[in-house]
Amino acid sequence: MKKKQWVLVSIALWMAAATAWAQMGEAPTVAKVLSQSVSGVEGEIVPAAEAMPEDKFNFAPSNGEFKGVRTFGQQIKHVAAVNFLVGASLLGEKPREGGEIGPDSIKTKAEIVNYLKESFAYVHKAIDLTTDKNVLESVKSPFGEGTFTRLRLATIIVGHCFDHYGQMVEYLRMNGIIPPASRG
Repeated sequence: MKKKQWVLVSIALWMAAATAWAQMGEAPTVAKVLSQSVSGVEGEIVPAAEAMPEDKFNFAPSNGEFKGVRTFGQQIKHVAAVNFLVGASLLGEKPREGGEIGPDSIKTKAEIVNYLKESFAYVHKAIDLTTDKNVLESVKSPFGEGTFTRLRLATIIVGHCFDHYGQMVEYLRMNGIIPPASRG
């Protein structure tokens, strides 16, 4: 079932971007479509990360069923770390240290936000190498055994980021901060 969902999401992203480019008179490419999708989530998640004050980066809800969840800063580091893992897989490079949680050395708000921005630049670099000919090519999974197509990895970035963006929005609102995307 999950595979079917990823295929449907991929098709929807492709169609939306292709329509936008057709209206602008530009010919879409696989790389442009995927990069535009990543830019969309990047444009939501980076401002949300920047909106949280540094003294709240260690905030995590603790009431009810929230025990043991990631802090706001850990959410962002995780997103960035997965971006780096997926980018490395797409590029055929060795993954950076820290796995899915990121390096322990990155701790301050400035370091975490910079790490996030660098991760998106790295993902764009990886996606820019995607073509009509290699989009369905299998590459090594960044999550263990097996393989994924380039298309699936690129769409995983978008889905994964939006999953954590939703959590970040909740954390912002719990601290009385209106997320940038919700401001008039």
